[in-house]
Amino acid sequence: MDHMKTKTTGLIVVLCFFAAAAVSFADDPLMGTWKLNEAKSKLAPGAPKNHTVVYEAAGDNVKVTVDGTDKDGKSTHDEWTGKFDGKDYPVTGDPTSDMRSYQKVGDRVLKMKIKKDGKVTITGRIIVSADGKSRVVSASEAGGKGKGSTNRAVYDKQ
Repeated sequence: MDHMKTKTTGLIVVLCFFAAAAVSFADDPLMGTWKLNEAKSKLAPGAPKNHTVVYEAAGDNVKVTVDGTDKDGKSTHDEWTGKFDGKDYPVTGDPTSDMRSYQKVGDRVLKMKIKKDGKVTITGRIIVSADGKSRVVSASEAGGKGKGSTNRAVYDKQ
């Protein structure tokens, strides 16, 4: 009987941990589904477009799923799972990057770095509006001759 009580207590502790993680993510204004508002965005010609971005809890991590189109209009899909702690976590499905990091610098602000083969290729900032209905992603990438382009993508929460 004591063995059963130990298992039950362990299960309750685990469930409480996941419930607490889910509640903390539920209160986070960054979480949810975001759709690109092209009319309000300023994207460089030929820049890829992330049409839908979803932030969701994955245990005590965050999973970010991005669906869009590349510079040629072909569909893209990539995924990242990690923490908003500024450390690199792997990206799958994106031929232009293999690691990504996000760092929370405020309740509604993330800094991001995107890397390929250990080299930072894009840096940016994600800011959710005070009302939580939109967000702006400002991203700069290094060009081939030291010139970079900056994109400003506006997203509406769904």
